[in-house]
Amino acid sequence: MRTNNEVGKYGEDLVAQLLERAGWQVVVRNWRCEDGELDLVGWDGDALVGVEVKTRRGSGFGAPVEAVTPAKAARLRRLLMRWMRDHDVHARDVRIDVVGVLIRPGGQPIVEHIRSAC
Repeated sequence: MRTNNEVGKYGEDLVAQLLERAGWQVVVRNWRCEDGELDLVGWDGDALVGVEVKTRRGSGFGAPVEAVTPAKAARLRRLLMRWMRDHDVHARDVRIDVVGVLIRPGGQPIVEHIRSAC
């Protein structure tokens, strides 16, 4: 993995697999509109969840999950509401999760999943 795009795709692929193994139904990946992008949208039981995946090759700039600023969190909430409206999806429980993936040279990645992060 050389480029940031390759690193990001690796993290999103890994997280989608982990969530599906945990029983989630991943509905869409990389949904885009003019206001931004949702990395993943899925069902965790009855909860509709927008998932922001942050993948890093090192911790020199802090933990991957720390990259989600308050402004980014607000944008993610707006994007999930827009996705629900555009797809006529209604859910009683809606949340935003952030999943950080830290790639370690020669080792297994470290995955940190923060539920209801935003």
